[in-house]
Amino acid sequence: MSKIIVLMGAPGAGKGTQARLIHERLGLPQISTGDILRALREAEEIHTTQAEGRLVSDDVVIGVVRDRTARDDCRNGYILDGFPRTLTQAKMLEDLALEQEGHHVHSRDVPVDVLVKRIIGRRTCPVCGEIYNIYFKPPKTDEVCDQHPGVKLKIRPDDSEEKIRVRFQTYETETVPLTDYYQESNRLHRVDGEQQTERIYREIEPIVANGAHGAA
Repeated sequence: MSKIIVLMGAPGAGKGTQARLIHERLGLPQISTGDILRALREAEEIHTTQAEGRLVSDDVVIGVVRDRTARDDCRNGYILDGFPRTLTQAKMLEDLALEQEGHHVHSRDVPVDVLVKRIIGRRTCPVCGEIYNIYFKPPKTDEVCDQHPGVKLKIRPDDSEEKIRVRFQTYETETVPLTDYYQESNRLHRVDGEQQTERIYREIEPIVANGAHGAA
């Protein structure tokens, strides 16, 4: 039986960091819909939409998730980072869950001012994908990856302050209602996203490993 783990939270809440830890330590593949869509360079409309901070259409995202989760490495479960973001997507996930197993949702709660700093300060290594933050986790050498000396860190095009405001507005309108949706079915586990990364992981890990239901 497979496990479907959904990580929810506002932009900059640290979903990707926890998804990577679960992947590394529990072996479940990390599926970041944002990363997949950014990789589809031939789909210019997708990139324009993301760069403006708006959500890509449900049909496009649903197709990407269905194709990715059909691969062999997802047979025992997977982590969804960035999906679902709308009620339509959540209902589509219900269909997948009937085939693959019930799913658990982890919501990370972080104050908006902290989220803004997390996003504006975010930097990523184009070689290894390591994520830094100039406010909370700066590299040893300014704007250069610790693991790859000489490799300049990148800023995502949708991480500008103007686009961040659009992303927060979209999140409040489209995604926040999902917390009520999952809370009603007792599948939502809340986590204090201001804690240290390892402490957050220690709260999530037993739920993921044991497949326990109920709010946390």
